[in-house]
Amino acid sequence: MKTLVSLLLILFSTAAVAQSVPYKVVFDLTSKDPANHQAVVRQAKSILDGRPDAQLEVAIYSEALPFVCAEKSTVKPEVEALLKTGRMKFKVCGETMKRKQVNTSELITGVEVVPDAIYEILTRQKEGWGYIKVAQ
Repeated sequence: MKTLVSLLLILFSTAAVAQSVPYKVVFDLTSKDPANHQAVVRQAKSILDGRPDAQLEVAIYSEALPFVCAEKSTVKPEVEALLKTGRMKFKVCGETMKRKQVNTSELITGVEVVPDAIYEILTRQKEGWGYIKVAQ
């Protein structure tokens, strides 16, 4: 009986520790495919709905730039809603914007510009964030 109680205590304490690990994920988005844009929005919404402690970030660069351009995005309302949660950030690569000749005024309000999206991803990983490459 003591062994069973000990095993149950170990099991429950392990589960409690596992649930206390911060839920922080950075998504890597380079695709111009609207299906991938919809997928990252769907995944983020699902995580935020299920984990009130989650902090999420999408690093956008290369061909994914239309994802956060107000006039081109196929998911603008969803991005705006996710930004309003305060637990979701969208960070677009300044170098990609220069190369594609896009101004910050063309972005969805609330989207942040970072000098280098790859460096942003590396920084989050060094901070212990999980990493998800968005692709089909």
